Amino acid sequence: MARDVLTDLGKVRNIGIMAHIDAGKTTTTERVLFYTGINYKIGEVHDGAATMDWMEEEQKRGITITSAATTTFWADHQINIIDTPGHVDFTVEVERSLRVLDGAIAVFDGKEGVEPQSETVWRQADKYDVPRVCFVNKMDKLGADFYFTVRTISERLGATPLVLQLPIGTENEFAGVVDLVQMRALTWRGEVQKGEDYTVEEIPADLVETAKEYREKIVEAVAETDDELMELYVAGEELTVEQIKHGIREITIASSAYPVLCGSAFKNKGVQPMLDAVIDYLPAPLEVPPVEGLLPDGETPASRKPSTDEPFSALA
Repeated sequence: MARDVLTDLGKVRNIGIMAHIDAGKTTTTERVLFYTGINYKIGEVHDGAATMDWMEEEQKRGITITSAATTTFWADHQINIIDTPGHVDFTVEVERSLRVLDGAIAVFDGKEGVEPQSETVWRQADKYDVPRVCFVNKMDKLGADFYFTVRTISERLGATPLVLQLPIGTENEFAGVVDLVQMRALTWRGEVQKGEDYTVEEIPADLVETAKEYREKIVEAVAETDDELMELYVAGEELTVEQIKHGIREITIASSAYPVLCGSAFKNKGVQPMLDAVIDYLPAPLEVPPVEGLLPDGETPASRKPSTDEPFSALA
């Protein structure tokens, strides 16, 4: 399968995972590796068993010091992942990684919202025009507040959040998410051991009105991307799920807004829909501009399009 995917760059995603320290970035990466079949057991950061934290100091301290890369597959797509450091002392590692990424997942602590290093890496991603999907993590944490975190994305980052999910419950009662694109509930009930299985249900009655309100914002944003969709919207016609997803993708790649999802990576809730969002909304290499650089003589400028037919190029 890998060979087939590599011949179709439309089915490749080169992404990074970035966050403030302790937002759950490496834990999120470990869940991604588990659900995509790369790992057959979940490595925990606090046990020093995280796959991406391979250095002895990383395992001892429970933090990421250097960027680590891996490749996995999801929904017939190849995802190349770089897990970046969250500590401010290693921010140069983040910037180095961002220069070779096509997209990123920005992980936020559901209680703390946007934190200082969140701002730093966000500005770095702005510098290199990296499209992002936001994942509000730790929704099971005491004091977690999804709506507060969304506000901080807007107020502290100056970004436009596009909420695609709402949490069902919070803290110890966090059970799943409302999928606003398809207007359904995804729940992980009971004592979820590894979170592979979730159920699709009706949206809880107490969230129906809020869900309608936030979905209307999505539809309005999507309609603004296309004149024909705007005509349908103004006429009161329903947009299809495919039209909505296509519009969200355009918005995300243009970085005019940033999809916001939520979950609890540690409790194994919400990771699979996040992977779906990576495929649905973040760009393939073919959708990013050519890379500008120099030939090996160090003087002659050159441009490389994302293509398997182009000569090899690398960041030095």
